[in-house]
Amino acid sequence: MTKSDLSSFQQANEAVSFLESRLPEGLQNPRVAIVCGSGLGGLADTIHAQPRAEYDYASIPHFPRPTVAGHAGKLVFGLLGHKIPAVLMVGRTHYYEGHSIDRVTFPIRVFKQLGVDTVVLTNAAGGLNAEYSVGDIVHIFLAGLAGVHPLRGPNAEEFGVRFPPLSDAYDLDLRRQVHQAWKAVIPTGSTRRLHEGVYAFVGGPTYETRAESRMLRLLGADVVGMSTVPEIVVARHCGVRVLAFSLVTNNAVLSPVPRGDEDIFQNKAAGELSAILEEGKAGHEEVLEAGRTAALDMQTLVVQTLVNVFES
Repeated sequence: MTKSDLSSFQQANEAVSFLESRLPEGLQNPRVAIVCGSGLGGLADTIHAQPRAEYDYASIPHFPRPTVAGHAGKLVFGLLGHKIPAVLMVGRTHYYEGHSIDRVTFPIRVFKQLGVDTVVLTNAAGGLNAEYSVGDIVHIFLAGLAGVHPLRGPNAEEFGVRFPPLSDAYDLDLRRQVHQAWKAVIPTGSTRRLHEGVYAFVGGPTYETRAESRMLRLLGADVVGMSTVPEIVVARHCGVRVLAFSLVTNNAVLSPVPRGDEDIFQNKAAGELSAILEEGKAGHEEVLEAGRTAALDMQTLVVQTLVNVFES
């Protein structure tokens, strides 16, 4: 039987068998999985030094490998807080890298088979809402609609029903815990803010045009990115609770591109025109840098939320 002949259920079980045969005692039944987005791999530093185990994606059967800077490509098992067994996915794969949508979401099925009942997803996102600033954290509760659906094709009955509802995609109790954790761990004088908002998933890898950004904002989106929603769909299909965070790493440009026939631009030098067009343009290094500067607050918030949920 070839790899392509195996169902997602069989492939997930092969990956789980590989991991369970190697995991040290105390780490074989993680309760929570955390997916670390662009520039947020530092969440792995919140895991205790012992017991701890790491596995490169390349060593795990059927596991997809990331190709983007800021995504290390390893699973880290350990304890969060005092006693929460967890697995962290340090780096994710994206649909735009050429992976099928099944490959992108495959790790979620592995987590389900490992016994995980809660998944926390993080990402770096562009801010569409003018009230959001770079460095703000958004915990999201509505899925966007874009790309190829991860449940397309024959239903994997072993995981869930054919038509799973998504009206309650993001767990309400977990969202309540986020706000309580925020009050406990973020300094009163901090300029960083926490929002609840709508995340729009787009295929990538290009950043959105100004017209696309305006369209998404008109549709009600607060932030936009190239991940997370497919993973959320599969997690809910599997019956796993979901919490998701977006770190705003750049503000999308919503103003229209200057028209070539506007008199105000006719006598401007090429350098001046270039500066106008460069305003607000996103770049991957900018995304990673914003992630680095806000990483500690994000890490502290995620860990405190999980401590409140699992250790209270």
